[in-house]
Amino acid sequence: MKTTPIEFPTLAFVDIETTGSHYDRDRITEVGIKTLHQDQVEVWESLLNPQIFIPQNIQRLTGISPQMVESQPDFSELAHELYRQLENKVFVAHNARFDYGFLRASFKRIGIDFKPKVLCTVKLSRHLFPEQKRHNLDTLIQVHDLKVSSRHRALGDADLLLQFWKVCEARFGVEKLRMAMDQVTANASLPTHIDKDLINQIPASPGVYIFYAENKMPLYIGKSIDMRARVLSHFQNNLTDRKEIKLSMQIRDIDWIQTSGELGAFLLESKLIKERLPSMNIKLRRSKDLCAWQLQENEEGVLTPVLVTHRDLLPGLQENLYGLFYSRREAQQCLTVIAKRNQLCGVVLGLEKRELKKPCFAYQVKQCKGACLGSETMASHNQRLQLALDAFRVKSWPYAGPIAIAEGEQMHVIDRWCYLGSAINQDELDELSSEGEAEFDLDIYKILKKKLSSLTSSQIVNLTRPQ
Repeated sequence: MKTTPIEFPTLAFVDIETTGSHYDRDRITEVGIKTLHQDQVEVWESLLNPQIFIPQNIQRLTGISPQMVESQPDFSELAHELYRQLENKVFVAHNARFDYGFLRASFKRIGIDFKPKVLCTVKLSRHLFPEQKRHNLDTLIQVHDLKVSSRHRALGDADLLLQFWKVCEARFGVEKLRMAMDQVTANASLPTHIDKDLINQIPASPGVYIFYAENKMPLYIGKSIDMRARVLSHFQNNLTDRKEIKLSMQIRDIDWIQTSGELGAFLLESKLIKERLPSMNIKLRRSKDLCAWQLQENEEGVLTPVLVTHRDLLPGLQENLYGLFYSRREAQQCLTVIAKRNQLCGVVLGLEKRELKKPCFAYQVKQCKGACLGSETMASHNQRLQLALDAFRVKSWPYAGPIAIAEGEQMHVIDRWCYLGSAINQDELDELSSEGEAEFDLDIYKILKKKLSSLTSSQIVNLTRPQ
């Protein structure tokens, strides 16, 4: 009896170059595709005019300059031809979420729904070569001796993926590689109580999703720039991840809230977790024991760290704060590490009890310069302590009052590092900016501190509180 030979579906090995990493802000500058069908390879590539500036670091990395793309078609002009090149093929890319996400967002902007079957070669490499520590493209080049024609150009990198596929086929054979491909691209196994139609209603856009257990009890709150893909990923992992198995067994309903972008999703997720206390969110739960170190000078001119607890803490207003910790224990552990790394005196810092005419323990093991014995002046110790703590300084609020951060159609209102809410019109903006103080949240502070450093002045609107 003849057996039917195993064949692969048509595979499109895809790579793109872009002006940056944000779907909503950045644009595609080049697409390269190598299509494999029954051992025949077809090639398609094109530069695209992104219609925005290409940053200098991206130009250096890719070699694609504004002059190279200024006379090229933009995405809308090539969209239908590109869609034809990818239609009814398995979309193969390295770290496929990036390439697929960019293309999907670009198609969506011109009204085309792009939903191919996706194979990520990072996941395929992890599946087939679990002993490897890394699976980035440079590692695959080195490990599998792939031939580089044009690194960080779309077609050159797409060719590397095709070479990697050929290496896998030669090493494992057609049957095993097809099985691996099917496992990596397997459709999500939805929980019993979740209807596929509900999943299809979840938008493939930024926002926050909420999993509910019985009686509408919040089970888990998450965020993503592509909510539908992220929700499905929970169920794709549930056969091997204990947390995902538990989540899949308990979930009874799903809700979601769209945001205009990634920042809005981050802020809303953190806020909702504190408000609704879902049982399976641990990291972003509210902390009632928030504290920070503050340097105080005694009558002898010695600077000593004093712990400021939650009741007296005013982050954003107090100049002399260091750290921000979830608990006293975490604060003590951090100060101990800082003292050890910088040869600071445990007695002066209050980490050890002072014994008359005896050095601190750190001095005995040569980890203190002798401030406890007078071998180091207090002025020198004070200076070194301030320098060591400077990296942990809590940044003061740099604005006179509340601000609004523009993101798409939303304006996120922030005051003294506290998130007051998001507005879509002037009335909502006025209401939020006049609401008064919100409770400081360490997770939101970390999100905003990182984000504000990357924003332009045009994205920030200063708001004035009504007198």
